[in-house]
Amino acid sequence: MENTPTQDSTQKSASPAAKQENPIWNLLFNIVIPVLILNKGSNYLSPIIALLLALSFPLIYGLIDFLQKKKTNFLSILGLINISVTGGLALIGIEGHWFAVKEAAFPALIGLFVFGSAFTKKPFVETLFLNPQIINTELLKSKISELNNDGKLKALLKNATLLLSISFALSAALNFALAIHVFLPIDSALNEAQHTDALNQQIAEMTKWSFLVILIPSLIFLSGIFYYLLNGLKKISGLTTEEIIPQ
Repeated sequence: MENTPTQDSTQKSASPAAKQENPIWNLLFNIVIPVLILNKGSNYLSPIIALLLALSFPLIYGLIDFLQKKKTNFLSILGLINISVTGGLALIGIEGHWFAVKEAAFPALIGLFVFGSAFTKKPFVETLFLNPQIINTELLKSKISELNNDGKLKALLKNATLLLSISFALSAALNFALAIHVFLPIDSALNEAQHTDALNQQIAEMTKWSFLVILIPSLIFLSGIFYYLLNGLKKISGLTTEEIIPQ
């Protein structure tokens, strides 16, 4: 039996929504869980096992994502790099300013990726915010096209993405300043177990303070970018906040 136009349109609209990636799961599996395992896992596992377990999360998530979508998950790659460098430095016993460099390099690397995406067909802000889980994208894009404001939409997404890259530059600077104060040289007279324990304490201390010093300012910056983006979308679409962001 042939599908009616209504059924066809329903299937077409449902298909993209089903493929949308949940950004919360993306962050959890690629960044948050591996960092927690690396920081706390050494209390229960050997350092090498904790490192391999932490690496398995972004590796498996990235492989599954690639097999399903035939696209590389850059957050999985960044997660692998972050965990590999952090765990590698800990395993070979390097501490101090090298950890500070690493803490600054990771957000700087993300910032460069975000900055570069601003000049592509799909700026990172579009992936982050313009998805059906947050915004009524179908209605929004339809209204923008009706008003011939597609060019303005591209410019808005580009500017918002550039602002987001600035927030990562700020995070890199804050990370470095905090890490310099946290990752102090460890007494060389300590044995291997004591040295590892002292380094794990520094990593835990960095994680704790980064919430206040880095995460909160970053969230404020991110909220400001979303407010800027939302106001821009309202202007170029003629829609209200309630129409753009369904209850």
